[in-house]
Amino acid sequence: MEASKEEPHIMKLSSGVKILLADDEPHILQFLELGLSNEGFDVRTAPDGATALELALEFKPHMAILDVMMPEMDGFEVVERLRKTGAEVGVIMLTAKDEVENRVKGLWLGADDYMIKPFAFDELLARIQARLRNQFPLLIGAVTHGPFRIDDQRKEITYQNQVLELSPTEYELLKFILLNHGIVLSKATILSRVWGYDFGGEENIVEVYVRSLRDKLGDKEHKLIRTLRGVGYRVDL
Repeated sequence: MEASKEEPHIMKLSSGVKILLADDEPHILQFLELGLSNEGFDVRTAPDGATALELALEFKPHMAILDVMMPEMDGFEVVERLRKTGAEVGVIMLTAKDEVENRVKGLWLGADDYMIKPFAFDELLARIQARLRNQFPLLIGAVTHGPFRIDDQRKEITYQNQVLELSPTEYELLKFILLNHGIVLSKATILSRVWGYDFGGEENIVEVYVRSLRDKLGDKEHKLIRTLRGVGYRVDL
């Protein structure tokens, strides 16, 4: 696990955001519990899948972070059973194996996101934040990232204390990029998350909207929204 070298930059939370952690590696469990508790989350932990499922039904978390390989019951079975109960919970799965088959299986069973070990703690926070904003927007107030402020209830993004004039799609695109700052985002990923999985257009639409955002941000030298040729885009704050 990689500890963050930056100052905390994630969200302002209302009280009561609950997270369930399940992992059979004690040092990972302790590290994540400490870090997430310091961010203001109400955290419960489980050392195996069976305990995680039992705790999830009792604790009713907003987010569940589940390791794939656990004794008693693996993460796949936990998420499958959770979805069958109808529980409203965001699920991020953790795995040490970067195998497409594992990621696809988890997503088909109902996981919302996937992370490969080792990962940076700040990246986990960003992914938790993205899920919470999508699934439980009323739990979170305005979020500040460097010179940006995202107010999802007003659908406004402020840059250097000035409200940006954005179309609905520009708003969703800039919000997605900012919430995942520091992460390289491919065009395919952006299309699936901003335009939707059933979007039938061309990937070039992403370039068009990124160009528009750069114009509105005065980002002529591409220092805010960076292009990694052949890979995608990244915002570093």
